[in-house]
Amino acid sequence: MLDSYFKISQRGSTVVQEVRGGVVTFFTMAYIVALNPLIIGLAKDGEGKFLGGGDAPNLALVAAATALVAGVMSILMGAVANFPLALATGLGLNTFVAVGIASQMTWADAMGLVVLEGLIITVLVLTGFRVAVFKAVPTQLKVAISVGIGLFIALIGLVDAGFVRRTGSGPVPVTLGDGGTLVGWPIIVFAFGLILTIGLMVRKIKAAILIGIVVSTIAAIAIESSFKIGPNFDGATGTVNPKGWGLNVPAMPDSVVATPDFGLLGQFNLFGSFEKISLVSALLIIFSLLLADFFDTMGTMTAIGQESGLVDRDGNVPGAERILLVDSLAAAAGGAAGVSSNTSYIESAAGVGEGARTGLASIVTGICFLLTTFLAPLVAIIPYEAATPALIIVGFLMMTGIKQIDWDDLGIAIPAFLTIILMPFTYNISVGIGAGFVTYVVIRFIQGRKSEIHPLLFLVSGLFMVYFLASPINSWVG
Repeated sequence: MLDSYFKISQRGSTVVQEVRGGVVTFFTMAYIVALNPLIIGLAKDGEGKFLGGGDAPNLALVAAATALVAGVMSILMGAVANFPLALATGLGLNTFVAVGIASQMTWADAMGLVVLEGLIITVLVLTGFRVAVFKAVPTQLKVAISVGIGLFIALIGLVDAGFVRRTGSGPVPVTLGDGGTLVGWPIIVFAFGLILTIGLMVRKIKAAILIGIVVSTIAAIAIESSFKIGPNFDGATGTVNPKGWGLNVPAMPDSVVATPDFGLLGQFNLFGSFEKISLVSALLIIFSLLLADFFDTMGTMTAIGQESGLVDRDGNVPGAERILLVDSLAAAAGGAAGVSSNTSYIESAAGVGEGARTGLASIVTGICFLLTTFLAPLVAIIPYEAATPALIIVGFLMMTGIKQIDWDDLGIAIPAFLTIILMPFTYNISVGIGAGFVTYVVIRFIQGRKSEIHPLLFLVSGLFMVYFLASPINSWVG
């Protein structure tokens, strides 16, 4: 019955393979349970309150709600859409909510805007508009989106591991390690994990990525126990240790079980923001959230579909309507739970790289997230440096699709090029997609081949121009 419902054999997979892929996906995105509280849990709203309404931050409260919504929505994705795609609080979107929205109103008002955005995008799915836009995109641009995301997640892995770091000054924004030098044991753990995973892949070991994460974590715990390295940033003292661990310090916790507090659920005010800011400003905020959600997910779904072989010859993903519906509901659910918009995670590609091909993998990932509400101390032992080699490997796998692009046709080659490079260079999937759409429309129009442009691409490209010019438009309308 399990095989029949999820079409496991039909997609060339096994139950063991799906479970393994789901666990790998969880390991590569479990950081959100620790990171989301640091982003929205330490920020104050317009009334000087922390999330939850207190005068002091309650990170455990945010972590519990973050894991709960990620678990429920990932399970829903697997059960309804049968697609190996997991969901959690969207990075970038949570920063925008914390810094750009909540600072102008209360947290409940800000989350109300997130819920409104989720409801609007759900309507767009139910009317068929969101799927129609996806199908209007040329096949080779869909491939470029997948390749660009591959580079993007590889860069995420390198930055999170500390192999690439921001300079903060100078002619370039990033550099190798600390000031051009690789320092510290965490970098050695990252390099060890990457080489180990590559070696296992070359030897065609099926659990290569999962083994790499587990072995690297064990090595990291042993190193931390011996040398007491500590974190790369101490929030209590404000000190920076360039040789420290990123996000999690890999030490065995005193307890592996904690009772979760779900008191954050339901703390949103659907229309409260309209009393704090102008109608135009509120609509621009909703539009910005909607556009990012709309196209980030489209790109992620395309990339996962390409990597797993679950696309047709036009690059369309079967069952896209159900995938996008669950993703849209997740946006509203994240706001209703007070943890910001939830969206599809490109880290799901790590599970696909491990063999995941069905929604069973997403259900496994979701169950892991639900267990995390009780086992948060255990998840906190996995450092960035042990999990990020998986992202580098997946980035490589997704990059291989670049050979499908016709580089002799400038009308598709230039938009594809901009799509690919702007995702990692701007650290934003939507920017790459938008640049690709706009330049495709402009070039085809110049070439006199506007008949090849789907009417929806004209509309979407116009919306992206509004998105790119949001700041001057906002200043113009006051």
